[in-house]
Amino acid sequence: MKVRDISVLVSVILIVAMLIIPLPTWLLSFFIIVNITLALLVLLISMNLREPLDFSVFPSLILLLTLFRLGLNVSTTRAILGEGHAGQVVEAFGTFVIGGDVLVGFVVFLILVIIQFIVITKGSERVSEVAARFTLDAMPGKQMSIDADLNAGIISDAQAKERRDKVAREADFYGSMDGATKFVKGDAIAGIVILLINIIFGIIIGMVQQDLSLNEASVKYTMLTVGDGIVSQIPALLLSTATGLIVTRSASNENFSADVTAQLFNYPKLLYVAAGTIATLGIFTPIGIFLTFPVAGLLIFAAYKMTIKPQVDPIEVEEMEQEVETNEMKSPEAIVKLLEVDPIEFEFGYGLIPLADVSQGGDLLDRIVMIRRQLAMELGMVIPVVRVRDNVQLQPNEYCLKIKGNEVARGELLLDHYLALSPGYDEESIVGIDTVEPSFGLPAKWISEEMKEQAEMFNYTVVDPPSVVSTHMTELIKAHAHELLGRQETKNLIDHVKETYPILVEEVTPSPLSVGDIQKVLAKLLMEKVSIRNLPTIFETLADYGRLTTDTDVLTEYVRQALARQITKQYSGNNGVIKVITLSGKVEKIIADSIQQMEHGNYLSIDPMTSQAIIQAVAQEAEKVSLMEQSAILLCSPAVRMHVKQLLERYMPTVPVLSYNELEANIEVQSVGMVTIE
Repeated sequence: MKVRDISVLVSVILIVAMLIIPLPTWLLSFFIIVNITLALLVLLISMNLREPLDFSVFPSLILLLTLFRLGLNVSTTRAILGEGHAGQVVEAFGTFVIGGDVLVGFVVFLILVIIQFIVITKGSERVSEVAARFTLDAMPGKQMSIDADLNAGIISDAQAKERRDKVAREADFYGSMDGATKFVKGDAIAGIVILLINIIFGIIIGMVQQDLSLNEASVKYTMLTVGDGIVSQIPALLLSTATGLIVTRSASNENFSADVTAQLFNYPKLLYVAAGTIATLGIFTPIGIFLTFPVAGLLIFAAYKMTIKPQVDPIEVEEMEQEVETNEMKSPEAIVKLLEVDPIEFEFGYGLIPLADVSQGGDLLDRIVMIRRQLAMELGMVIPVVRVRDNVQLQPNEYCLKIKGNEVARGELLLDHYLALSPGYDEESIVGIDTVEPSFGLPAKWISEEMKEQAEMFNYTVVDPPSVVSTHMTELIKAHAHELLGRQETKNLIDHVKETYPILVEEVTPSPLSVGDIQKVLAKLLMEKVSIRNLPTIFETLADYGRLTTDTDVLTEYVRQALARQITKQYSGNNGVIKVITLSGKVEKIIADSIQQMEHGNYLSIDPMTSQAIIQAVAQEAEKVSLMEQSAILLCSPAVRMHVKQLLERYMPTVPVLSYNELEANIEVQSVGMVTIE
């Protein structure tokens, strides 16, 4: 056992011994000085706390110090009534405070007791009671907030555990403080009772046993009793003040002294007002300027010093910044930060800075917020925050978008021009810089503002540069949404569904499907531009078929069929008609016969010549449909849909592949082409 642990145990034993064993007066005087020192130390510690939990032992310490002080009162009472004196400290306090007048000393003692009992202790007791009640009431909300941050990935398991422990300790602390203030209150009452006992029985003992007159006995025992009361009430008053400071202290990054000076003197103009008021009081009242002017002058000097900004040498500032940067780079945390990769990054050359600079009218950041909202509605997932930064390595008017650190697209903007999309005729009528629209690869021109009205007259679609880049960014994020959906993001979506459909989620995960299995299904849907917003329907399907198979490709097909109404609406529009390209029976049979059954799933095993012929046939039909100004949609049987999509994915990723089971029965399907091979 450590020495400091033994010292605490010995101190408690001594406190108990003081209640029974008479102490010599010199040891009693020593303990009284120790009592005052401990109370002063507790007060100073209370003033330097950043938050109450930094002194969590305080409620127990109050009990021990109160017991110590009561033990001293018992010992001094025994000495006063038994020996007629209680040591040098008690006599010195009694003689100094009384100053020859017993009544004055008695009044001073009563004032100290009233200040402690009515003002400080009563207030601390009430604040402790309210703080304990509010802390206990807020515990469920704080626990839910911690769980929400943990589920969202904002904090780790270790941080969540630390926060939960802190919430529990706060509740225990304020509950203990509510009880500890009762000790302080009882101590004040005990001080008054002990004072009366010492005076009354001291006078009786002095007159009966020592043959003193009433006046002599009153002066002697009142002096000793008041001295004893004051040496007891001073540390009690300090401890009560410390209690009040702790229970009224809110959490802060600084101690009490720093907060007081920073917040009380944070308004130099108000110091001038206060100085003027004090000076006016001295001029127009009998108080006089000799008392008020020094105070007013001190306030004016303090306000003046606070308004003067210290002159800092720019060279010193630069050296300090370099030193801080060097120290940060040397720290292990700085190296770990270098490993972090932003999910989405948008970088641009210095010529495009006005796009993001609000002071120059740029609204790119607001547009990004709207893009994230729009995609959340369309895709059903929360798009990560887009990191926007300038890059001197890019051309002045160039920008690029990165997904997980890898560049996926690059474009160029002319801020003083408009992008005009050609209607397909009269292209020579509009003068501009030929380019390609970045989102869909359509031919376009950068035109000046003077040509804008003329281009609109010729049915050109005219778009401003911010709209060009925001549209490009939207389409790119849509195309790569499946890459942004990881296991952590999937876990967040699962937790969101669990709030409303807890039984449904329990039937899906962790058994029979893991979070990784669900993530693969959702990513496959996003890869084919199918929104995952209808998560309850997706989970219903996974609950139905998850126990039959864990093949995520097959599960994805079942989910797509369950989302038939959504998919039909997505591709048919409002006219209730969907125009498709179909596969001939021969092509479907070739593909179906080429599907190989494996232990871990199926895959398409088709010879290169046949696959190339199918791809070319689909490309020809898709080109014919595009000439009709329509989007190409390939329709096939459910058994081969997945394999057809995998076959075409590398060469025609934008061509949707649907199965018959993914279309509503009431939709009108029109075939505008058929894929056949020789």
